[in-house]
Amino acid sequence: MNIKTFKAVFQPILMMGLVFVMNSCFDKAKKANGEASKDMVVETSIYPSDVIPFMDKWKILCGNGSRSENLVGYQKKDFFYVENDGKTNWVVYKTPNSGVTSRTSSNTRTELGEKAHWIPETGRKLTGTLKVMHVSTTGDATVSSSYSVVIGQIHSDEGHENEPLKIFYKKFPGHQKGSVFWNYEINTEGDNSGRWDYSTAVWGHDFSSVGESPTTYPEEPEDGIALGEEFSYEVNVFKGVMYLTFTGEGHETIKFTKSLVKSDFSKKSDIPQQIIEGYSSRRAVSVERDTAYAGELNYFKQGAYNQANGKSTKSETYDGDIAKQYTNGSYAEVWFRKATIGKATTPN
Repeated sequence: MNIKTFKAVFQPILMMGLVFVMNSCFDKAKKANGEASKDMVVETSIYPSDVIPFMDKWKILCGNGSRSENLVGYQKKDFFYVENDGKTNWVVYKTPNSGVTSRTSSNTRTELGEKAHWIPETGRKLTGTLKVMHVSTTGDATVSSSYSVVIGQIHSDEGHENEPLKIFYKKFPGHQKGSVFWNYEINTEGDNSGRWDYSTAVWGHDFSSVGESPTTYPEEPEDGIALGEEFSYEVNVFKGVMYLTFTGEGHETIKFTKSLVKSDFSKKSDIPQQIIEGYSSRRAVSVERDTAYAGELNYFKQGAYNQANGKSTKSETYDGDIAKQYTNGSYAEVWFRKATIGKATTPN
């Protein structure tokens, strides 16, 4: 057989064989890659700092005692992370009734603390758009802080380290709607033993509305906010005056003004009846220093500061077992989709 005849007969056979081998190798590779893709779960995390980009301005304390001062690209499973409700990404702050907390409180928190400090005269501005998803379902209805969570604060970092602002959400068990209110804590004249909080309702009741017994509740607020219902707040401290604005779809926009450099409570005759009635059975109350928080370093806080605990509110804590608390409703959970922090602005 000459060379030409050999090529004519065997070359097509060789080509067919080569194609078969290549296809076989390709199929094996494709199958191997397919199997590998099933076994290899590629996780693409969305961090809280991807949703609300101001995280570089904050540090955090979580409900299990963990802390971080670098929140860019940071999350903490079961405490500080991102959830999507089908339309929007939300930053979740979740904390049990019992965990590890700060040196000045017996209440747990998964809460941001502003790194910068400022005085009321120079001011600062904080906003938040949120929905409260859960508050503790156990507690003592006669105790004002039961069933509530603080979702925003101004905290002093000098003197008595009191709080000129705490924004609350509170919902009693069995109610469809809860209350939003804010408390002002006096910067007590003298020692701090006679300190107190004056509460102002936004939607629903204020802090002083309690049950007649540990298991009876006041009337449900008609203008309240339901769990999972979105609303917003703005805290604008401008030249020593705090301007508060609360907005929510289907609710009247509510605004308040409160000086942080001139006290409304510097004389005994200034003490509100709410305070006299609420504190009379516990202890004596003091007056505030005339200049309130003037010249004192303050900072913002935002997130979920759970007010339920096993001591004062007698809330269920399951001996501090966080997993059991989450399973049985002994926690607070707040979702924010938007928030800003920055310089104070001229009030409208």
